[in-house]
Amino acid sequence: MLRYILFRILQVIPVLLGTTFLIYFMVFAMPGDPVAAMFGDKVPSDAVLERLREQYNLDKPFFIQYLLYLQGIFVGDFGMSFSGEPVSEILARTFPVTIRLAVMAIIISLGLAIVIGLFSGLRKGKLFDNINLIIGLIFMSIPIFVIAFIAQFGLGLKLGWFSPTVGAGAPIQDLLLPAIVLGVSLYATSMRLTRASVIDTLNQDFVRTAYAKGLSRGRVIPVHVLRNSLIPTITNTATDFGILMVGATVTEGIFNVPGVGNVLFNAILKGENTTVVSFVTVMVLIYLGVNLVVDLLYAVLDPRIRYV
Repeated sequence: MLRYILFRILQVIPVLLGTTFLIYFMVFAMPGDPVAAMFGDKVPSDAVLERLREQYNLDKPFFIQYLLYLQGIFVGDFGMSFSGEPVSEILARTFPVTIRLAVMAIIISLGLAIVIGLFSGLRKGKLFDNINLIIGLIFMSIPIFVIAFIAQFGLGLKLGWFSPTVGAGAPIQDLLLPAIVLGVSLYATSMRLTRASVIDTLNQDFVRTAYAKGLSRGRVIPVHVLRNSLIPTITNTATDFGILMVGATVTEGIFNVPGVGNVLFNAILKGENTTVVSFVTVMVLIYLGVNLVVDLLYAVLDPRIRYV
């Protein structure tokens, strides 16, 4: 197991280098002058433009810019944004908000998927199962911004059950409604995976053997059926977490969440190479860490799995 963990950690290095290089290249290749865009409709002097390009290393070739950026990462320096604020401070301010929102959404999504998927699999073909599949298809078909606007208007403004927008500091109670929106939009896929896995596990020989040995249904379902049915659901949850880290931009915009999505979107529009690549670098590290934890959970959920 230790060798496997070390091997997976070593795999992070080429993935990280490749990701940062590709992102930096794509941002570098974007048309337009990011320094001139800082002034909007104003036309600065050539001397000012040249000084700013030199300050942000934009006057240097692409590979020199990239190497300088990597050099800064290894010493904990993520560079400066065009607003003059260190990118590390922006990361420290926005990433905890998005991670908190993503974790809340995953808990909601995973809880709904496991409970509803289990009961749906145990009642295959019955009324509960059919209604659940229809509801899941509806949530998979509706765009997330539609769900967000309906939840904001209905649950936030009309009923007043939740705060319709996120206030300063992004307290947990304000993040609850956007987390519900994200969780509900993601739960359908995990629920269908859980349902299918439960149905398949119920037909396995070890389940029949457990019943033949006289074990009760209350023992067989949670220990033998549910435990072995969670592997595809856990795998999909790791993917969902990565989607939430980079794909919650729309939801963050609707609910005014001061997280990664808003900052990253604005940085892309302004062509802020350093800010974009720094955010993506941290996202890649988080995503790789989550996938490593998920891989290690396989051995816990299924004792047949062994890593050598």
